[in-house]
Amino acid sequence: MINTATPVKKEELNVPTAETQKGIENHKMAAKHHEEAARHHEEAAKHHEENNHEKAAVSTVKAHGHAAIASDHQAENAKQHALKN
Repeated sequence: MINTATPVKKEELNVPTAETQKGIENHKMAAKHHEEAARHHEEAAKHHEENNHEKAAVSTVKAHGHAAIASDHQAENAKQHALKN
């Protein structure tokens, strides 16, 4: 068996640019709104179990609103990636 040395890259300091920072923020905001949407969907399910369909409908609308906002943040990231390439 022959041992070969594998070159190791020198670690570089990774300082986010303004564009990278915007992408990070978009990901964080999308995640936050996905979590909120999930919470409202859980509430809607609970309200349905309790036969309170009006409250379930309100929770569902809130969930869809947060999902739409999350989608907007994801779309911004997709635009940034498309423009880079």
